[in-house]
Amino acid sequence: MTSIAMSAAAATNNHLKPATSITTKTALFPANLSLPSTYTTHKPISITCSSTTLQTPATATTAASSSDRVFNFAAGPATLPENVLLKAQSELYNWNGCGMSVMEMSHRGKEFLSIIQKAESDLRSLLNIPSNYSVLFLQGGATTQFAAIPLNLCKPDDTVDYVVTGSWGDKAFKEAAKYCNPKSIWSGKSDKYTNIPTFEALQQTPDAKYLHICANETIHGVEFKNYPDPANLLIADMSSNFCSKPVDVSKFGVIYAGAQKNVGPSGVTIVIIRSDLIGNAQPSTPVMLDYKIHADNNSLYNTPPCYGIYMCGLVFEDLIAQGGLSEVEKKNVKKAGILYDAIDGSKGFYRCPVEKSVRSMMNVPFTLTKPELEAEFVKEAAKEKMVQLKGHRSVGGMRASIYNAMPLAGVEKLVAFMKDFQARHDATAA
Repeated sequence: MTSIAMSAAAATNNHLKPATSITTKTALFPANLSLPSTYTTHKPISITCSSTTLQTPATATTAASSSDRVFNFAAGPATLPENVLLKAQSELYNWNGCGMSVMEMSHRGKEFLSIIQKAESDLRSLLNIPSNYSVLFLQGGATTQFAAIPLNLCKPDDTVDYVVTGSWGDKAFKEAAKYCNPKSIWSGKSDKYTNIPTFEALQQTPDAKYLHICANETIHGVEFKNYPDPANLLIADMSSNFCSKPVDVSKFGVIYAGAQKNVGPSGVTIVIIRSDLIGNAQPSTPVMLDYKIHADNNSLYNTPPCYGIYMCGLVFEDLIAQGGLSEVEKKNVKKAGILYDAIDGSKGFYRCPVEKSVRSMMNVPFTLTKPELEAEFVKEAAKEKMVQLKGHRSVGGMRASIYNAMPLAGVEKLVAFMKDFQARHDATAA
């Protein structure tokens, strides 16, 4: 098999510069410490403390890190920027000289307050979030918001509209039925979720409290390129394309997203909600799903996912350092274009089932004309340090998730492998 060698070193960014070392003094007991047999006095025993320097990866490890790491095409949890990981590693033991790790901090202490406040400030800057919107750092994943949205925004007999463009939209619709009266005004299920409707095709319910969409379907790879004008409020699950491009937040009543795809590790859920929508939860709403509780307590009602929020903050810093979401979008468009061009140019050896006009920039599903080769494709790709390319169990085939943190080098290596694999398995390629 032809080995495709492409160094990931080019993928390493320097937007966030990790510290070079952390030095601490640690008391070390001698291994053979013994007491006199006639110990009768109170004379103190002298124990000499030695200092230990903890080396971080900013020096020796950095050089090896690129070759040691794989290109991770997982849908989530997903790849994180290498420079963000290195900075987090350098700060893991002793954050900012405070003598403890972020994982050890009180969530009400001044150190963590500075972390969560800066994370919110940077996110507001990135998305240009208006001042009349609240930003909440929550837990439970976007799936928990499938219940929180109707519980906070409507009464049990209120009608709400859902556009179902994939598995996640369908799950959100079904969950809402427990708390209100949802209507599926459009579903792509009959076409295996390969398209998105035109706005003119939407038969919205005039008195619907809100219109819910999934901005990007992770499993099926369809993405809204612009957003419909709702009869009332527009609500969007943006989990898998959050912060991948600029968004006019003012068009939405609520935007929510699990962090584990584009902006951090699993465990953090971000909710951006227009402030006048807070405070009307149904009486039966659990306290942990009540937006007012979290807004009134600045996301600190109970212990939040502190380290996850810290990691999100580092990612926000990195996105700002790259020039903001307009620059990030340019990179994402380029990466997606290279991959889709390779699929479309393979003369049918690879196929993407999604309508071209709504193909996702983040999640690229594709199949082989010879399905029996798909397992071998995934296996050989893994040997070349490209992992998590197997498609979702409900769809099959392959899926390459190319979020913000996936470097161009990763996509280029995948495309080179795809061409090589085709050359070795397609009798018509010659």
